[in-house]
Amino acid sequence: MITKVDKNKARKKRHARVRRKVFGTPECPRLNVFRSTKHIYAQLIDDMEGRTLVSASTLDKELRDKIEYGGNIEAAQQVGALLAKRAIEKGYKKVVFDRGGYLYHGRVKALADAAREGGLQF
Repeated sequence: MITKVDKNKARKKRHARVRRKVFGTPECPRLNVFRSTKHIYAQLIDDMEGRTLVSASTLDKELRDKIEYGGNIEAAQQVGALLAKRAIEKGYKKVVFDRGGYLYHGRVKALADAAREGGLQF
């Protein structure tokens, strides 16, 4: 009998394992990434209070007109740059990166690199 591999279930298992160690504080929030097939979302989270401090996604008004398709590397780069810009405006420079259980490759890597270029320190 062949068993079907549920990729999202495996991703959630990896994410839970990483989340045991990665924790965001008000001084150094957690940069969380969620990736769907059509869009990519990123947010800075203060885990002590359980609130989102800054967020950006391909659905934001600023990016919606610039992006043709939200599920590619170019869109992820723009989301990373926008998140970094918003974070620095609010006074956040240092973050801890939470890749959400995804492999550090492709869109996730592009978002992280763009956020670094925008001034965030991981």
